[in-house]
Amino acid sequence: MAEVRTIKTAAEQKLAETFGAAKAGLPGKGAVASLREDAFKRFDAQGLPHRRIEEWKYTDLRALMRDAKPLASPPDAGQKVKAAQAGGLLAGLDCRRLIFADGVFVPERSDLAPEPGLTIGSMADALAKGDALVAKHVGQVFKTADLAVALNTALMGDGIVIHVAMGIRLAKPILLIFAGTQPASVFLRSLVVIEQGATVTVIESHETADAHVNSALEMVVADNARIDHFKLTQAQGIHVASLMASVGKGATFNSFAFTPGSNVLRNQTFLCFTGQNTHANLGGVSLLNGKQHADTTLVIEHKAPGCVNRERFKSVLDGESRGIFQGKIIVEPQAQKTDARMVSNALLLSDDAEADNKPELEIFADDVQCGHGATAGALSQELLFYLRSRGIPENEAEALLIQAFIGEAVETIAHEGLREALMGAAVHWLKARSGAGVT
Repeated sequence: MAEVRTIKTAAEQKLAETFGAAKAGLPGKGAVASLREDAFKRFDAQGLPHRRIEEWKYTDLRALMRDAKPLASPPDAGQKVKAAQAGGLLAGLDCRRLIFADGVFVPERSDLAPEPGLTIGSMADALAKGDALVAKHVGQVFKTADLAVALNTALMGDGIVIHVAMGIRLAKPILLIFAGTQPASVFLRSLVVIEQGATVTVIESHETADAHVNSALEMVVADNARIDHFKLTQAQGIHVASLMASVGKGATFNSFAFTPGSNVLRNQTFLCFTGQNTHANLGGVSLLNGKQHADTTLVIEHKAPGCVNRERFKSVLDGESRGIFQGKIIVEPQAQKTDARMVSNALLLSDDAEADNKPELEIFADDVQCGHGATAGALSQELLFYLRSRGIPENEAEALLIQAFIGEAVETIAHEGLREALMGAAVHWLKARSGAGVT
């Protein structure tokens, strides 16, 4: 029988060369090095995710990623200053800012003022030192065979490690500003561990130019803890982000992704409820134009009884843009009394725009309430006529209806300052699109 060999693309060959050349200098030895090797073997055997892999059928990374950019070089002083000036959409937010330039933590530009119960550090340093918290959790929070996660694990460089002690309620949100100044590849890896009864708000702001970013964030949320997580992405290159979380008994997990335009973006979430009576709210808004592409993919595992899960995502698609929503809820036999619902709504402003929705339910318990819904449509002509009949110009009328459409999702954000900042960014996008005088 003839041997079957997979033909590697130029990008896959370059990634293999990059790993071979860089692995000796990547942070971490021993178990970390073995973790990297095993992860790269999994990636190398299958290559970049492509449309024949069901979970990636709408975002064919093998086709989209024609080449692999070199690893980012260490930022110089000017690049660090530029990174510290990023995060403009959240400039007025009262928070603790932690700065990353081209994937490298910049402590001299970050707010590292001591706060009881809070520990912050560099992932690269933690990997190099064999930090016990990192050794315990990195690569262990949610076991997934996803190829993007495997590639991240193989080449993970810097990121943030945040540890919040038991019962601590942080006074300010933590804002992670990831700024890209080079046309390069960046592999971010971060870990957030929230002990029992603690409360924290973590905000990610990603602003990159023509870069390839592969970001992974692992979260461990202990019993009765609470995390509010937000992600703002403006990526001109290719941006793949993986959120992997384990949530304990009686905990609250809130996550919201806001995308005011990105070239190619995939936000994927792997979430497991390990304790009973957990509450989770996941949502997001994507505003796309031109040929922009945004993919939201969720895998939610219910492994304990009495958990409540709500998902609501909205996308506004203009030009030839494409919005994807894939949501899978898995209810294990022991997860009785599960209450899980997901909704995806797409607003098409152009005949050339495309919305793909793929909700899934896998239910192995018999006492549950689970449901899903997905819609895709154009603006209501009746409502447009109503507004125009009252003297409102067509562009302004459209903008008002779009603002109301996304406002339903944004208004669920509890933090007032962040809610106003995101709605302000949405209004800015609407003005840029139509020149309408929206307020």
